Amino acid sequence: MSSPMLREPRDRTLAPARGRILEIGFGTGRNLTHYPPTVRRIEAIDPDADLDRLSLPRIAHAAIDVDFHHLNAEHLPFEDARFDTVVSTFTLCSIPDVVHALGEVRRVLKPGGQFLFLEHGRSPDPKVARWQDRLNRAWMPLAGGCHLNRPMRSLIEDAGAEVRRVHGGRGGEEKRIAVISFSCCIA
Repeated sequence: MSSPMLREPRDRTLAPARGRILEIGFGTGRNLTHYPPTVRRIEAIDPDADLDRLSLPRIAHAAIDVDFHHLNAEHLPFEDARFDTVVSTFTLCSIPDVVHALGEVRRVLKPGGQFLFLEHGRSPDPKVARWQDRLNRAWMPLAGGCHLNRPMRSLIEDAGAEVRRVHGGRGGEEKRIAVISFSCCIA
């Protein structure tokens, strides 16, 4: 997910990042250059050691200190209410137990903390959603377990998030989601 067209959505999503920050699904470290200059340090997790060949050089050259761990988001080893901000970009689609992972996000966020994320998900357009359903089974093994058709907004709201902003995909519309960015506050 390194497309130039994702630079602005990444910048917009990460702009409010503040305080103690956890990034889940760190992947290749693509977000490091998109954090605001006020961010000096993050903690990051990703279970995929195969991505180290891309992420470790980015960490070494980053302006941000990164405390990186090979962990999954379903079992975070951090104490309750530790983070002011949790970040996730193009990650929730591939977490096997996304409901449990979102519960963990809520647990480690401080009261009033923010969950910032940039995700794709199920389209509200029934024609597009039907194609997502048709393609999902074949797509998953090709794309690291990515589910094309996860209803991201409802999953996040069901985890107790108050959705503050939604930026839709193509042309600012949420109708035919290519990319959808949410900025949430966990109450």
